Amino acid sequence: MSKQDEFFKPVGESVQEIAAENEPVAEASGVGSDGVRPTGAADAEGHPVQEIESLCMNCHENGTTRLLLTSIPYFREVVLMSFECPHCGFKNSEIQSASQIQEKGSRYMLKIEQKDDYNRQVIKSETAACRFNELDIEIPPKRGQLTTVEGLLSEMIQDLESDQPVRKHVDEALYEQIEQFIAKVTSYIKCEPGTTPLTFTLDDPAGNSWIEYKPGEPAHKWSHTEYVRSDEDNVQVGLITRDQLEQRREEQRAKIADKQRNESEAKKQTFLSDATDIENFNNEVQTFRASCPSCLQEVETHMKPVNIPHFKEVIIMSTVCDHCGYKSNEVKTGGAIPAQGRKVTLYCDDPADLSRDILKSETCSMTIPELHLDIQEGTLGGRFTTLEGLLRQVCEELETRVFTQTSDSMDAETKARWESFFSKLKDAADGKVKFTVIMTDPLAGSYIQNVYAPDPDPNMTIEDFERTKEQNDDLGLGGIQTQQTNHQTKEQTV
Repeated sequence: MSKQDEFFKPVGESVQEIAAENEPVAEASGVGSDGVRPTGAADAEGHPVQEIESLCMNCHENGTTRLLLTSIPYFREVVLMSFECPHCGFKNSEIQSASQIQEKGSRYMLKIEQKDDYNRQVIKSETAACRFNELDIEIPPKRGQLTTVEGLLSEMIQDLESDQPVRKHVDEALYEQIEQFIAKVTSYIKCEPGTTPLTFTLDDPAGNSWIEYKPGEPAHKWSHTEYVRSDEDNVQVGLITRDQLEQRREEQRAKIADKQRNESEAKKQTFLSDATDIENFNNEVQTFRASCPSCLQEVETHMKPVNIPHFKEVIIMSTVCDHCGYKSNEVKTGGAIPAQGRKVTLYCDDPADLSRDILKSETCSMTIPELHLDIQEGTLGGRFTTLEGLLRQVCEELETRVFTQTSDSMDAETKARWESFFSKLKDAADGKVKFTVIMTDPLAGSYIQNVYAPDPDPNMTIEDFERTKEQNDDLGLGGIQTQQTNHQTKEQTV
């Protein structure tokens, strides 16, 4: 049995088995050799609660910390902790993730439009930061919590109110400002007129946080985006130290300087290429060394250009890190940025449509109205697969990252909606239902195979559209001039 299986018992372990294991220790001295004493209590699944004598940071006397090491079904291992000091009455509780850090960070967004939205469950790890945009409030990373959206705001109000009596005598002007702020937050919690919608975002570089999702709700209300951690994020989650980051940056600067020096020397030489070099580039897998975005160690990235018939050339990239286990498979579209975005709509009325090749870029959003499925930009990253494969990947991602995280605490109605949603999604992947796929890509880098090519597909429509100013700004195209002005053209003509 591994250490993980030993401490984090799987669900289904009987209470009698755990009690039998703890009985000899309790009869002998009541305390194990590691200082941990079983309490005899257990949770609903039979996991034992243990006690450890620890120092109270409030009065510096000894208090008691209770630990519950458990594994949430289909989610990951967590540690529930509760501290209580009998001398000063200080209490504290928190939740910590005991599983590995995820490959990418996660960013969640929730539009709070009614009172019921404040009851959404939130898993906030110790590395996650929360923000309420309209209130201009940001809760920095601190202890892990299993709470609700309202619980986050209520806890913040309690912290502010605890110091108000002293603040009133020290700085009355500041006291009045905080009172007004508390009243404003309270009005938002009560959903008074003019306080909705409220945008709540949860950003966790470790990827171990979550906001409850309800199937069938519109895409603008809830979204989840994964992103590659930056160097600062890796320091925050503890993958590397600040000293290691600085050392790594020094090494990168030295490599860049060597590369520039080598390129300068190469320009002095004459280089002749022929058609064979181009053929080899297109037919062979190219490998180059890069830095792992997770641990910053050197890894090999494999790249191969692939020409998709009747579309364009794409680049398939694969990275595997032998040091930390990071894996990444991405598809990048080649060529210039098109002047317009593209919307592709396919009506799937035959099981054979599920075998069509599909390319979904990172900037593409996908909607299937019949299944109440909305995939936002950035979700799943770039994928080149079949339509069936994409549906099964979506189903697997939602089951492991969304539904099962709070399946034990869901009410019967919510669980029934989830089960109905997954049933329809699986039926669609098996070709049992007809549905419509709508892919909208502002960079026109997504594609669904036309099996009638070069003739038009009767079940597919392709529409080009002008990008909005917001889309250009999000894509970093707002400050790029792609066309010459009339004045410049006249000057060149003269």
